[in-house]
Amino acid sequence: MQIIPAIDIIDGKCVRLSQGDYAQKIIYNENPVEVAKQFEAAGITRLHLVDLDGAKAHHIINHEVLRQITLQTKLQVDFGGGIKSDEDIEKAFACGATQITAGSIAVKSRDTVLKWFTKYGADKIIIGADVRDEFIAVGGWIETSQLNIFDFLEDYINHGAMYVICTDIAKDGMLQGASVALYKKILGRFPTLKLIASGGVSNLNDLELLQQHGLYGAIVGKAIYEGCISLDDLSKFN
Repeated sequence: MQIIPAIDIIDGKCVRLSQGDYAQKIIYNENPVEVAKQFEAAGITRLHLVDLDGAKAHHIINHEVLRQITLQTKLQVDFGGGIKSDEDIEKAFACGATQITAGSIAVKSRDTVLKWFTKYGADKIIIGADVRDEFIAVGGWIETSQLNIFDFLEDYINHGAMYVICTDIAKDGMLQGASVALYKKILGRFPTLKLIASGGVSNLNDLELLQQHGLYGAIVGKAIYEGCISLDDLSKFN
């Protein structure tokens, strides 16, 4: 299972939110590039980079942070937050992203994402499925749609989607364990999906449980920044 640390960016700084609430912001580091270098030094190879300013503004804002991380490390970066247009996705790839995460755009403009599948390859686009009570949430998790997670995923998988990051909003930033039951249900329905867990990981046991249930990857954020999991601990998964 791939361990993928998360760096969330607001005002160019490394922050974490709880349950997607911008009012519950903690700044962990003024310099995200230094954080990325620490991950790389610990043997990490992938990074989940989220432009929270971009998610709110509906277009990429912190692309320079992406550029500097990919220039100064060899991390494979998947980048999300505010990717809403052809210009945004081109900018993300030009700044060094290995993959982009299509979140709200995958809900609100399916045709755009399918066009990107054709242009860039479905393997370059991770579908971001942010879930509240098994329904998709959009717009930086501010609004919940009427779209069921399983119908949403089935449609994209039928069109070639390979990678999905699924975040249970109720778990995110709460350090109360990952949403294993939801992930088991998804993989039971779509066993070949490269499913990446996001939200709630609090310790090594959580990661081992996700690994046992066949998750392709797990995003770890707050547990690292709060010292619940050390970078040395993560080396066993590399």
